[in-house]
Amino acid sequence: MKRILITGGAGFLGSHLSKRLLEEGNEILCVDNFYTGSRKNIYELLDHKNFELLRHDITHPLFVEVDQIYNLACPASPIHYQFDPVQTTKTSVVGAINMLGLAKRLKIPILQASTSEVYGDPQIHPQPETYWGNVNTIGPRACYDEGKRCAETLFFDYYRQHNLEIKVIRIFNTYGPNMNPQDGRVVSNFIVQALKGEDITIYGDGNQTRSFCYASDLIDGMVRMMNSPKEFTGPVNIGNPNEFTMLELANLILEITESKSKIVFQELPQDDPLQRQPVIDLAQNKLNWKPNIELEAGLIETIKYFKNII
Repeated sequence: MKRILITGGAGFLGSHLSKRLLEEGNEILCVDNFYTGSRKNIYELLDHKNFELLRHDITHPLFVEVDQIYNLACPASPIHYQFDPVQTTKTSVVGAINMLGLAKRLKIPILQASTSEVYGDPQIHPQPETYWGNVNTIGPRACYDEGKRCAETLFFDYYRQHNLEIKVIRIFNTYGPNMNPQDGRVVSNFIVQALKGEDITIYGDGNQTRSFCYASDLIDGMVRMMNSPKEFTGPVNIGNPNEFTMLELANLILEITESKSKIVFQELPQDDPLQRQPVIDLAQNKLNWKPNIELEAGLIETIKYFKNII
């Protein structure tokens, strides 16, 4: 049994990770300030004897005793991270410094949930970990993109300077139960609009692509990374390499929901990436990981969840 700290533990991915690690027999310290996380996501875990919830903002130091740290805390959807961009950057940068300091003091491994957004609007497709990215440093998405890039820098500087055991994963588009229906992400947007019979809003011409990974697959990759050999630091892409256009995604959701919603097109937001697809060779070779849930099967489960909460 390990005592494991999960920052952002009441969020979409944090709640799935908390459940997975509890099922493996660990003690979980879930830390969240509930800016985007929700008690509903962890409601079924609150009475578990090995689960503890602490309301805390990681931009402030935290003094606890744990064996591992998963650093997931940060708003991850544009509608949330652009609402307070300064706080978003602080969460990524100051939060990383605080969690790295804790890991250094305790001499324990720490995993950073980074993002495919470090690649920006990529000029290389698909994206390998060796690609340095194409990010607008002063654009409206920079608070998230550059915050996560700086966090990666800090992780590797702590690794080189203090010999800290670090793990860095770059998460590509992920979906599944516990998504916030108001988070502005494409999967949740399309599902909510379809279930309500509203117009399906596609930004741009619908030919821009994303690669969608189901939450359980993503969490499996995350746990494998944390428990990989010490010398493997990453960064490593964790995502599903199957690429879909926004039109394909919208039509599939319309088909599954049997919705009569119509597809409408609006202007593409500034700096919104046109392509996103991970190269996962490193994850396959080093972690023996690859996603198993196909998009249609994952959407069916996600739609069931949204039907229950709308």
